[in-house]
This record gives sequence, structure tokens and C-alpha cells, in this order.
Amino acid sequence: MYLFATPPGGTGQPTGSLFGALLPFILIFVIFYLIIIMPAKKKQKQHQALIGGLKGGERVVTSGGIYGTVSRVLEDRFEIQVDKNTKLQIAKSAVSAVIPPEGGEVPQKR
Repeated sequence: MYLFATPPGGTGQPTGSLFGALLPFILIFVIFYLIIIMPAKKKQKQHQALIGGLKGGERVVTSGGIYGTVSRVLEDRFEIQVDKNTKLQIAKSAVSAVIPPEGGEVPQKR
């Protein structure tokens, strides 16, 4: 068996087009974009809207699992009151969920 044999009657030139060779890679990228990148962008926009809409008095849960009430909104962070005498300053990105005012469950991440 010859590894680099030319087809019978052929000149040894490759057949096919560049588009045909790149088509599988293009399809893989499109599928990757639709399954992974689009949902991640949508989730990031929802989180930014959640953070942008927070104001004082709302109950939140941080990514570290700390429950508290927003007492002050600063430029790059929130101040949350955890207890009567305990206030913490957290980064805005550390807020993972807002607790509904009627005392319902914290929304689960999917």
C-alpha cells in the first residue's frame, strides 16, 4: 500500500475546495456558539440587570452564602446589613440573588 499514491489517471493535484475543507470547522463553531456562548451572554445580561436594579432595603444572597439587606448602594459595591450591628461591604458582582419580599425561597441557579 502506498501512502502518497496518486489516483489512477490523476495528476496528483488535490481535489475539493477550501470551503469544503472548512465547512466542518464552521459548523462546529456555530453549534458551540448556539449552545455555550449565547446562553452565557444572556445570563450575564440578566445578572447585570439584577445588580443595576438593586436599591436600599432589598434582601440579597451573596455568592458566598451570606444573607443580608442592602443598606447603601455605592459606586462599585454594596453595603449590606447582616445583623443589627453588623454591616459588610461587598463587591457588586458578589450578589447572586435577590430574595422576594414575601419571604419566598431564593431562586435556584440553573
